[in-house]
Amino acid sequence: MNCLVIDDNVIARTTLKQLVKQDKDLILAGECDNAMDAYRRIMDEPVDLLLLDIEMEGMTGIELVRSLGSKNPVIIFTTSKKEYAAEAFELNVADYITKPVTPARFLQAMEKAKEIFRSKRQEIKVENDSFLFIRDSNIVRRLKIDDILYAEAMGDYVKLHTVEKFYSVHSSLKEVEVKLPESKFLRVHRSFIIQVGKIDTIEGGTLIINRKMVPVADTYRAALNRRLNVL
Repeated sequence: MNCLVIDDNVIARTTLKQLVKQDKDLILAGECDNAMDAYRRIMDEPVDLLLLDIEMEGMTGIELVRSLGSKNPVIIFTTSKKEYAAEAFELNVADYITKPVTPARFLQAMEKAKEIFRSKRQEIKVENDSFLFIRDSNIVRRLKIDDILYAEAMGDYVKLHTVEKFYSVHSSLKEVEVKLPESKFLRVHRSFIIQVGKIDTIEGGTLIINRKMVPVADTYRAALNRRLNVL
């Protein structure tokens, strides 16, 4: 789980970074001394966890969380003020720590954060390499893996295309890739994973699946040629 430390106090950031580095399940993605810089970074790069101060110049931590839209990292607020707790928990944050942050309190908060993170990762899972269970709106739906023609990354979502329709799941393409059996699927582009057995034709840098064009990037072309074993 990668995390971003956001605090305008350098001592507070240093303390949090040291605590993060002591947890083998955490990767320090970076640090920001204001919420605006953090916002831009989160929009550009996926972040799993925010260790976030509230009172900062310009944009507050609470305002940052409200501005994230479809981005939904796990949030732990770290602040010297108690009066924001009720407002913070309305945002479904994992925890609210009042400074100074002690190792024991940090570990307690991280247990909550990891539990939430694990539950999010269960939105897509494989059962016996035959089905995916995907969260479609508020419904968990079973989808046969053999019905998936290709997966397409679209921002914070992945479209799983079938013959009849597509399903949008809140996930990264990398997370979807590890859930799909390697014996059937292959990445052919930074934004596309295809089921090899569903390919109709290939011409140049494009392949056709169910009358849909899928680009093939040069970096993946050799791997595709090896899998196809063309006569």
